[in-house]
Amino acid sequence: MSTSKLDSRRPAAEAAWRAIEENEQPLIFIGAGSCGRAAGAMQTWEAAEKALGEMGVTARMVEVGCIGPCYLEPLLDVKMPDRPRISYANVDSRKVGRILEGFFKEDEVPTKDVVGHFGEAGELNGIPRFFDHPMLKPQVRLVLRNCGVIDPGEIDHYIARGGYKALEDSLSRPWEEVLDTVKRAGLRGRGGAGFPTWRKWQTCRETESDRKYMICNADEGDPGAFMNRSLIEGDPHAVLEGLVIAAYTIGASEGYIYIRAEYPLAIERLKKAIADMEELGLLGKNILGSGFDLEITVKEGAGAFVCGEETALMASIEGMRGMPRSRPPFPAERGLWGKPTIINNVETLATLPNVVRNGPEWYADFGTETSKGTKTFSLVGQVQRTGLIEVPMGMALREIIFDVGGGTLKPFKAVQTGGPSGGCLSEEHLDLPIDYETLSRAGSIMGSGGLIVLDADSCVVDVAKYFLDFTQEESCGKCVPCRVGTRHLVNILERITEGKAEVADLEKLENLGRIIKGSALCGLGNTAPNPVLSTLKYFRSEYLAHVKDNTCPASVCRELFEYTIDPEKCTGCRLCARACPTEAISGEKGELHSIDLEKCIKCRACYEVCRFEAVVGVPTAVAVKGGPDA
Repeated sequence: MSTSKLDSRRPAAEAAWRAIEENEQPLIFIGAGSCGRAAGAMQTWEAAEKALGEMGVTARMVEVGCIGPCYLEPLLDVKMPDRPRISYANVDSRKVGRILEGFFKEDEVPTKDVVGHFGEAGELNGIPRFFDHPMLKPQVRLVLRNCGVIDPGEIDHYIARGGYKALEDSLSRPWEEVLDTVKRAGLRGRGGAGFPTWRKWQTCRETESDRKYMICNADEGDPGAFMNRSLIEGDPHAVLEGLVIAAYTIGASEGYIYIRAEYPLAIERLKKAIADMEELGLLGKNILGSGFDLEITVKEGAGAFVCGEETALMASIEGMRGMPRSRPPFPAERGLWGKPTIINNVETLATLPNVVRNGPEWYADFGTETSKGTKTFSLVGQVQRTGLIEVPMGMALREIIFDVGGGTLKPFKAVQTGGPSGGCLSEEHLDLPIDYETLSRAGSIMGSGGLIVLDADSCVVDVAKYFLDFTQEESCGKCVPCRVGTRHLVNILERITEGKAEVADLEKLENLGRIIKGSALCGLGNTAPNPVLSTLKYFRSEYLAHVKDNTCPASVCRELFEYTIDPEKCTGCRLCARACPTEAISGEKGELHSIDLEKCIKCRACYEVCRFEAVVGVPTAVAVKGGPDA
C-alpha cells in the first residue's frame, strides 16, 4: 500500500509539534471553543496581541479547543522557552496585560488566577499540575485527549500525536478484522441507546447493495448538551478518522456529517479538516493506495430536535421534512435513499481511532463488564464546576457530581440524565454506577451525555414541565400519541404549577405517560414522558405539595408563592433593592426592607443576591382550584 503523501508529511508534522513542545519562542494558548468565545476569548486574544505589541515581544499565538472546565473560561496559557506551560483562568481582556507583563517584563510567573502547569511534576514552585485540578484528576481522557491541547485547525498537530495511524492500520487489513476489533473492544453507540456498534455494522456490510452510506450524527439538540460540539471544535480529525474507518468496514463509498447549523465554529473546523485530508489523500479516490474510495459531505440541519432520530435525519438529508419512519426495515438494511446505511454518533466515531490504535483489550480495560470504555458528559446546572468531562463507565453519580463537579452550594436535590428524553434521579441514586443498564433500571437513560444537576432551589415539577414543553414543541406531529399526548401532559403540568390541579391529575399523568411510551412511533415520543414519570416516582411529595397544599416547596412556580422579607434576618444592606428591576423593594439602608407585591414580578433577583437568606417565598394566599380535564 502506498502511503507516500502521509509518510512524507509525518516528519514535518512531528517537527511542527516539537516546535510546540520544545518551543524556542514564547507561546500563548487561548481556549477558543464556543464556550471560551462566549466568555470573551476572542477579546482576550485581541488584548494579548495588543499587549505583546506594546511590549515589543514576539510570541506565537495558538488557538485550542475546550479543555473541559468551562466555568474557568476564558483560559489562557503561557509557555516560555524551556519552561512548562502555565494555565490561567477567567482571563478577560483586563487581566491579560498583568499576566503577560509578569512573564515578559518581570521575568516571573504570576500566581494570581493561575490554575496549574502542564508538566509531569505534581508541584512546580507552588503551582499544581493542571491535570491534578479536582475537576480533571478523576477523569480519564481518551476521546478528549487532544481537546484543549492541539490547534484543531492544524492537521500536523493531529498527525504528530498518532493521528491517522489507526486509519492506515485499518486499510491494511480485511474489513472483517476491523469489525472484530470493534466487537472485542465492546464499543457501544454513544448516541443514547448503547447498541453494540459492531452488530449493526455487520448487518450493513452483509446486506447486498450497489451503494452504502456512512453518516455521523452531530445533530446535538438536548438542552444543556455540548459534548459533540466541543469534541468537533477541539479535535475534528478524530471524528473524521473514525468516520473513514467505519465507512471502510461497512463498505460505504459516501459519508455525511449531519450537523445543526447553530454550530458554525464546528462546521468551519470540519470543512477545514476535510480539505486538509483531501490534500493528503486521506479522502477521495484510492485512499492511501488501498483501493478504497470515500467522499464526505457536511450537511447542515435546520435545528429540528427530531432530526437527531436516525430515520428523521435521513429524511432531512434526502430533502424531505424531518419525520421518522416506521422500523423495520432498519437503516442498516434500508436507509438513506433505500440503501444500507449506518448512523453513528460523534463520540462513537471519535473513539474508533483509539480502539484501533491501542487495541481492543486496552479499551475494554476501562468501564464495566457490559459498558466498556469512557463516556463524555456535559456537566451543567447548579453544580459548582460546570463543563465537559470524560469519565470511565461505571463511575458513581456521586463521584461525578461531588468530586468532579464540586457539588452544589445548596442541598442537592436531583440530577437529570439523558436530556429531555431522560429521567430525574434523586439522592438515593447517587451511588449508582453510571452505565446503560443501571440508568435504564432506575427509569432514566444515558442519552448522548447530558447531566443537569438540581439543588433545593429547583422545582422538579417545573423541570418536568420545561422538558415536556420542549419535546412537545419539537414533535414532528406524525403520530397521535406524541403529537396529542405530549400536549395533554403539558396541560396537566401547567395546571399543577398554577394551583389548578386535583390529586387525580397525578394518576392521569402516569397513565398517559405510559401509553405514550408504548405507542409513539419514534424515540422522541417513546422517551418524552420520562421526566414526568421519573419525577412522579421519586418526588411525588413535591407534586402533592403543589396539588394538595397549593405551594411550591422551591418557590419557583409563580402562581403558588409570593416573596417576603424575614424581619429577623434582614440587615438593610439594600442589595435586594438594587437588584430589583421593578423597584418593588423599599427601605432605607440599615432598616428593615419590604416588598410591594403589586410591583413584584417574582424574577428571583432579590432572592439570588440576598446573602442573609432574608428573602423567602411563602404560599400565595389565594389559589384557584379546578380546571378542564386532560
